[in-house]
Amino acid sequence: MNYRNHITIEANKRGGKPCVRGLRITVYEVLEYLASEMTEAEILDDFPDLTREDLKACIAYAADRERRYAVLYRNCGIIIS
Repeated sequence: MNYRNHITIEANKRGGKPCVRGLRITVYEVLEYLASEMTEAEILDDFPDLTREDLKACIAYAADRERRYAVLYRNCGIIIS
C-alpha cells in the first residue's frame, strides 16, 4: 500500500506528527486504538472522517518507519535486541 496518499506531516499541525490526510488524528493515535483492541469498525464509528484505507495506511507507515530504522541501525553498527 502507498501510505503517502493518506499520511501527511505539517509543521503547524499536531507538532509535526504524522497525521491522517491532514486531519488532526495522528498515526500514533490510530495505532494505539488498534493496539488497545478496538476493532476497525469501532474506530471508524468513533471517527467518521477515517476510512478503512486510512487505517491500513497507518499500519503501512509504521511498518515502513520500522524498516527504515532497522536499516539505519544496521548501517551504524547498532545492535538492538
